[in-house]
Parts: sequence; structure tokens; C-alpha cells
Amino acid sequence: MPRPDKLSSPRGTASGHLYDPDAFGTGAEKIARFFGTPRYLVIQTGIVIVWILINAAWVTLRFDKYPFILLNLMFSTQAAYAAPLILLAQNRQADRDKAEVERDRDVNARSLAETEYLAREIAAVRLAVEQKADRDDVIEPLERLSAILERIEQRQDEAAAAED
Repeated sequence: MPRPDKLSSPRGTASGHLYDPDAFGTGAEKIARFFGTPRYLVIQTGIVIVWILINAAWVTLRFDKYPFILLNLMFSTQAAYAAPLILLAQNRQADRDKAEVERDRDVNARSLAETEYLAREIAAVRLAVEQKADRDDVIEPLERLSAILERIEQRQDEAAAAED
């Protein structure tokens, strides 16, 4: 499937890649993952045993004599390709780990900000609770208000009695 044109380069210019780097990296990771399995080791061991048996036991089928130079060449070629593929897979994993660390850092920063906000809110509530009026603060003004109301009633009663 052709990739859409990039706006960073003029139309019709080569992007520089003759392959899809993500698909190549994914394939490299699959190969590297397979190289680390017991299944691969068993298969490779089986091939080596069959190779040696054919080349050591059956003279008529022999195609690689005793020092097994062709087998060594195959191992060297495999190692030459396996090492860079494994390194590529490790680099891609390191990039994913780095991105995950960044996401974790962002989540931690948001959590810290929310925690600080909640701590400020709790402190404000504590201050408000300390400043709330308690019973002793209310009794004295109520007693003064009651005394004033009694005086007003007394004056009204006196004024009503004086009119009669």
C-alpha cells in the first residue's frame, strides 16, 4: 500500500527509504524474539547434529568434510545478521521504554499537582474550621441582643401605658 505524500518534501521526490522502516523493525523484533527461544536452540542443534552425521558417517552423502568449513561459514553468516537484528530490536525496545518513562513522568506530575491542590484545599478547610464561630463566640452577642430587645419591649409597654 503506497504511503501518503509527506508535506515536508516536494511531490515526486524520493523519501530516502526503499522499505518501510516500521515493518523492517517489527520483522527484526520477531526474528530476535525467535532467536531467544528454546525452540530455536533445539532446531539449530538438530540441524547441526544431522549435518555432522551426514558429513562424518556417510561417505557417499558427504558435502562438507571434517573441519566443516561450510557449517562454520553458515554460523558466521547467521551471526553477522543476527547481531544487528538483535541490536535493532533492542533499540526499538529502548525507544518504547523511553516513551513509557515520559508518559509515567507526565502522569506523576499530574498526580503531584492534584495532590498539592488537595493539600491546599484541606489546609483551607482546616483554617475555616478554626475560624468558625463556636458557642462562646455566639452567647455574648445573643445576650446583648436579648437585653436590647427587652429594653425595647419595656419602652413599648411604657409608651402604651402612657397613652392609656
